[in-house]
Amino acid sequence: MNKKLSQEDIRKYNYGLWKLLIGGMILFALFIIAIGFGLFGELPSFRDIEHPKSNQASEILADDGRVLGTYFVQNRSSVSYQEISPNVINALIATEDVRFKEHSGIDFKRTFTIFLYAIVGKKQGGSTITQQLALNLFSEEGRQKNFLKRILQKFQEWVIAVKLERNYTKEEILVMYLNTVDFGNQAYGIKSAARVYFNTTPDKLTVGQSATLIGILKGISRYSPTRNPERSLARRNTIMGLMVKADLLSQQELDTEKEKPLGLRFSAATVNDGIAPYFRTVLKSDIKRIFQERSILNNGVPYDLDRDGLKIYTTLNYDMQVYAEEAQKEYMKILQASFIKSWKGRNPFKGKEMQIEQGMKRSDRYKALQLEGKSEKEIKEDFNTPTKLSIFTWRGNIDTLMKPIDSVKYYKMLLRNAMMAMDPQTGLVKAWVGGINYEHFKYDQVKMGTRQVGSTAKPFTYAVAIENGYSPCFSVLNEPVTIEVPGSQPWTPRSSGTVPGYLTLQKALALSQNYIAAYLMKQVGPTAVATLAKKMGITSDVPAYPSIALGSFDASVYDMVGAYSVFANKGVWTKPTYIVRIEDRNGVVLYNEKPIPVPAMNEEVAYVMTRMLRGVVTNGTGWRLAGKYGVKGAIGGKTGTTQNNSDGWFMGISPQLVAGVWTGCEDRAFHFISTAQGDGATTALPIFAGFMKRVYANPKLKISQADFEVPKNGVSITYDCNQYQQQEQKTELDEKLGF
Repeated sequence: MNKKLSQEDIRKYNYGLWKLLIGGMILFALFIIAIGFGLFGELPSFRDIEHPKSNQASEILADDGRVLGTYFVQNRSSVSYQEISPNVINALIATEDVRFKEHSGIDFKRTFTIFLYAIVGKKQGGSTITQQLALNLFSEEGRQKNFLKRILQKFQEWVIAVKLERNYTKEEILVMYLNTVDFGNQAYGIKSAARVYFNTTPDKLTVGQSATLIGILKGISRYSPTRNPERSLARRNTIMGLMVKADLLSQQELDTEKEKPLGLRFSAATVNDGIAPYFRTVLKSDIKRIFQERSILNNGVPYDLDRDGLKIYTTLNYDMQVYAEEAQKEYMKILQASFIKSWKGRNPFKGKEMQIEQGMKRSDRYKALQLEGKSEKEIKEDFNTPTKLSIFTWRGNIDTLMKPIDSVKYYKMLLRNAMMAMDPQTGLVKAWVGGINYEHFKYDQVKMGTRQVGSTAKPFTYAVAIENGYSPCFSVLNEPVTIEVPGSQPWTPRSSGTVPGYLTLQKALALSQNYIAAYLMKQVGPTAVATLAKKMGITSDVPAYPSIALGSFDASVYDMVGAYSVFANKGVWTKPTYIVRIEDRNGVVLYNEKPIPVPAMNEEVAYVMTRMLRGVVTNGTGWRLAGKYGVKGAIGGKTGTTQNNSDGWFMGISPQLVAGVWTGCEDRAFHFISTAQGDGATTALPIFAGFMKRVYANPKLKISQADFEVPKNGVSITYDCNQYQQQEQKTELDEKLGF
C-alpha cells in the first residue's frame, strides 16, 4: 500500500531538486569559466580576437584598382560590408541565423529546440553565425568528428562567440564570416565566390546568385553548382523561400526568381588566374627580395604573400596589358604557321642532336625519372615510348599520344615571344608579356631572360656620334670597314644588304646598314658606346668591343625598353618601375617606390635621335608600321635581327609610350631559314603594331599621337638634310672666298 507523501517529504524533494539544479548550474558556470581560462584547450587571446588569422590571398592591382591576379594558398580576398549586396546578407541570415540581430552570440531559444528535435530523432543545426565564425577563425582542425570532443568544442565556440560579439558590431561579424567561409572550387570568401561562379563582384550579386552561393555552405560538394546543378537549384529555391518566410523577400520576387536558371559563369580559381602571369611571378620574387633586404616583417616573421592578404598596387594598365596579350596571341598564331611552313621539306633537327638531348635533360619528366632512380638507359626508353601528353598549341591544349622525345622536338620548334611597354616620362611599366603561355612555359623573357639584341643596339653608337658633332645628314661611303682590335683579330662586319654609294647617317640607320654603323664605331670607339649603354640602363655585360655596334651583346627586353625611353624622355633615364606601394591587410603601407630620374645624354642629342628613329619608320625597315598596319602616330623605332635570324626585335618609341618586342625560339640553334621571313620587321614589329592600334583606339587611355617636343632652347644640330646641304655649300664657298 502506497504511503501518502507528507508535506515535509515534498518540501525535502523540491529542496533536493533545486539543490541539484543550482549545483548543476554552478558546475556548468564553472565549466564555462574553466573553458574561458583555457583549461580544456587554448583559446584565442584578446589580440587574436582583435586580429584573427586567416589564409587570405594577396591581391595584385592594376593602376586603376582592377585585380590583375592573386597569390594564394586559399583563394580568399576580403571585402567590406558596403561591398556586399544586401541580397547576400539577407540570404545568409534567413538560412543560417534568423535571430542573428537579436542574440549576443548564442541563440538559447534555438539551442533548446535542438534538444527537442534530438529527442524525436531529427537533426537541426544549432550554431549561430557568430559561433560558425568562431569555428572558422580559431579551430585549426575544423569540426570535430568525435561526439565528446565536439561537445567540448561547441562550448568553446560559445565562449569565443560571446567575445566576438563584445568586440565587433553585427555588420563586422557578418563581413568576417562571409570573408572566411569556403564556397568550394578554391573560392574562399564571398569575393572569390562571386568571381569564380558568376564572374562578378559581391555588390552586384542578384537574389538568385546570392541564394545559390549561400546554399553551397550547407554542403560544398552536395550543393555545388558545378558538380550537382539540380540540387544546387533546388537548394537555391529553398533559401529564397526561407527569405520570404523571414520577410526578407516578397512572394512575387520568389515566383520570378525561382523560374530562372542558375546562370553560372564559372571560372576555376588557380594561381594562374587573371592577366599578366609572368609579371606576377617576377613581382612576387621581387617583393620577397625587397622585404628581406629591408627587414620588413610581420610581427617578427617574414610575410607570406600566399596567406597574409597584402594589397600590391602596381603600375600596369589593365587595358594595355590585355591589348599586349591580344596582339601577341593574334600574330604569333600566324607567325608560327609561317615558321613551320618555311621548314617544309627540310629536317630542322639535322645536326642538332646535342640541343635535343639538352632539352630532354632540362625537362621536368627527365628530372622526375631521375628522382625515381631510373638509369640513363631506362630514361631514354621512356622518352622513346609513346604516352599520353597534353601539348600547347595556338588552337588550345591538345591531348595526344606522343613519344616524350618528340614533344621535346616539337617545343624546340615553337616560337616564343615577349613584350614590355612603359611610360618614358614616369618610368612606370604599363604592359608585360613574358612568354606565350605561362601554364606550359614558366620562364619570363622580359626581365629574367636575355637575348642578343642585334641592330636595336645601333642607336647607341649613333647617339655617341651625334654627341661628338656628327649630323644625321653627314654622308658616309657605304663600304666595308675593318677595325683593329688590340690583342685580337681585326673586326670586319658582315654585309647587311648593302645600299651602294654615299648615305647620310639618317638613311643608314633607317636602312640598318652595318658598314656605316661600323664606320661610326671606328670614329667614336667601343668604350664610349659601352659606357652610354650602361648609362641608359643596360645591366647585362656590354664589352667594349667594336661588334657591340651591331648588337653582339645580350640584354633583356626590360633593359632595352628602359634604354630607349631615354630617347623619348629628353635624355633622362628612369628605371622601369612597376610597384607603386604594398599595404598589409589593414591598409598600413609597408613599402612604396618612386622612380628616380637620371640624366643619360644631352637633351638635344636625344631629340635628334627621335628624328632619326622616326626616319626608320617613315623611310626605312620599320615602314610596315604605317604602310601595312596603319599605325599613323608619331612613332620612332628600330628593327633588330641577329645572326641566322635567331632573334627578331622591334623597339618603338612615342612621347608617352615606349615598347619592345622580342621573338625567337627557346634555343638559338632553331631559327628562320631566310631573313625575309625572320627579321625583326616580320617577327616582332607586327605585335607592336597590333598593340599600338588598340591603344590609340581607346580614348580613355589618353595616349596622344602628337610628335616629340622640341627642346626649349632649340636644336643646334642640323637634322634637316636640305638645310644641311645648304650650310655645307655655304661653308665651301666661304673657304674659296677666304672668309
